[in-house]
Amino acid sequence: MSDNAGWGGQPDGPHPDQPGTGPSGYESPLPRYPPQGGQPPTYGQPPPGYGQPPPYGQPPPGYGQPPPYGQPPPGYGQPPPYGQPGYGQPPTYGLPPYGQPPTYGQPPYGQPGYGQPAAPAPGGVPLRPLTVGDILNGAFTLIRRNPVATLGLAAIIQTIYGIASAFITWRELNAAHTLTSLPLQPTSAQLAHVYGQFFSTFIPYTLLQFALLFVFQGILTGMLTGALGRGLLGNKITIGEAWQIARVPAVIGVSLLVLLIVFAVWIPVAVITLVLAAANITAAAVLVGVLGSIAALVLTIWIWTRLTLAGPAVVLEGAGPVAALRRSWQLVQGSWWRVFGISLLALLVVILIALVLQVPFLIVRSLVGGGSGFTPVFSPGTAAAAAPSMLGLAIGAIGSIVAATCTRPISAGVTVLLYTDMRMRKEGLDLALHQASQAHGLTGDEFMRLWRPGMQGAGQFAGGYQGAAAGTWPGAGGWPGGSAGQGVQGQWPGGAADVRREPPPGPPAV
Repeated sequence: MSDNAGWGGQPDGPHPDQPGTGPSGYESPLPRYPPQGGQPPTYGQPPPGYGQPPPYGQPPPGYGQPPPYGQPPPGYGQPPPYGQPGYGQPPTYGLPPYGQPPTYGQPPYGQPGYGQPAAPAPGGVPLRPLTVGDILNGAFTLIRRNPVATLGLAAIIQTIYGIASAFITWRELNAAHTLTSLPLQPTSAQLAHVYGQFFSTFIPYTLLQFALLFVFQGILTGMLTGALGRGLLGNKITIGEAWQIARVPAVIGVSLLVLLIVFAVWIPVAVITLVLAAANITAAAVLVGVLGSIAALVLTIWIWTRLTLAGPAVVLEGAGPVAALRRSWQLVQGSWWRVFGISLLALLVVILIALVLQVPFLIVRSLVGGGSGFTPVFSPGTAAAAAPSMLGLAIGAIGSIVAATCTRPISAGVTVLLYTDMRMRKEGLDLALHQASQAHGLTGDEFMRLWRPGMQGAGQFAGGYQGAAAGTWPGAGGWPGGSAGQGVQGQWPGGAADVRREPPPGPPAV
C-alpha cells in the first residue's frame, strides 16, 4: 500500500501514523492530520461535531433563546446608567445628555455658562444694577480713570476756596481777639461795646463764609457730577467741558431748597421751646426741646435721604431745582434704607480718609501755636486769647485743601452711582448707557437727552447710533437683585437685538 493514500480512500489496516505501527515498527517520517471522530465527512455533509442543522425558522443551536421584544440581545451588556453617554457616543463634558434636564449648577441650553457674563463696563463700572461694593469701588475707579477732571478739578476749586476761607477765618479770629481787651470785671457798658464790635465784624464774615461755601461746593458738585457721568460711558472730558455741563445756578438752587426744607423742620421745635421757656414752663420747655429735637433729627435724616439724588438729576437730566427734588423723591421711593445705608457708609469712609489726611496738619498747627481763636468769646483774658498765628492758619488751610481734594470726588462719585443704580433698577437705563458708550462724540444735548426719563430711544446719536429703550440682561428677570427694564427692545450679550433705527427724514411735504 502506498504511504500517500488520499483522504477519499480507506486504508487496509491500522494507520501507519499510530504509535507502534508502520511498515518497519517505527513512526512514519511524514506528518499526518487524521480525522477526528471517525470517518471524514463526504462531500456536501457537515463536518462531524456540528450536529444536525436546525429546522427551518429555528435559531441554530448554541445561540440560546432570542431575547424578548424590546430587550437587547445577550452579550451586549447592560444599558448605560441614567445620564451617562451611550455606547459609542463621545463624552459630553459638562453637558447633560440630549433631552435630559441639566444637573444642579449647570446652565440650561442656550444660556450663558457658569455665573452670568460680565456686564459691559466702558468706564470701569458695570452697567447693571450695582451692589454696595460696586458703588464704592466704582467711585474710586471713575476718579482713577480721569484724575484731571476729578482730583485736578477738586484741587483747583478747593485751593481757591481754601485761600478765601483762610482769609475770612483770619478776620474772624482777629474779631475774636478784640474780646481780650475786656478787664477781669467789665461793666455793662464795656461788655456792650466790645461784644457789639465783635458781632458787627464776626457775623458778616460768617455769612460770607457760608455764601462762599455754597458757591464753591455748588461749582464743584456740578462739575464733578458731569465729569463722573461722562466717565460712566468711558469718556474723558476736560475741566472746560465739565464746566459747560455743570449747571451751577441750578445746583446752588437745589442746595438752598434742601437747606430751607431742613430749617423748616427745626423752626417749629425752636419756636415752641422758646415760648414755653419765656412763659416759665421749664419742664414743658425741656420736654419739648428734647423730644422735639429727636423727632426733628429723624425727620431731617429721612428728608435728606429722599432728596440726596437731586444733584445728579439737575446736572444729568437737566431738570430744574423743584423738578429735581421731585425726581429724587420718586427715585428713592421704596429704596430708602438702601440709599441711606450706602450714603452713611460712604460718609464714614470720607470722614475716615479726611481725618487720616488732616490730623498731621492739625498736629503741626497746634505745635506752631495756631489756636482757633474763639476761646476768648467764652473765656476772655485767658492764655488762649493770644493773637492767632498766620503760620498755623496756613498749615490748617493746607490740610483742609488736601483732605477736601481727596474726599469730595469720592462723595460725588457715590451719589452719581447711587442715582445711576436707581435708574437702572427702576427704568432699565443700563442698556441705553451701554449703547450710548459706543457712539463717540456725544454733544451736550445728546448726553442730556440720554439721561432724561423716557428719552432713551428718542434721538439718534453721532455715528449713526439710534438710542434704544430700556433692556434687560440674560434671563427674563434681568440681573439678580435688580428689576427688569421696562419697554424691552434688546437683550445682551451678543449685541442689542431688535434695535430699531428710524429711517432718515424725507423731504418736507409741499
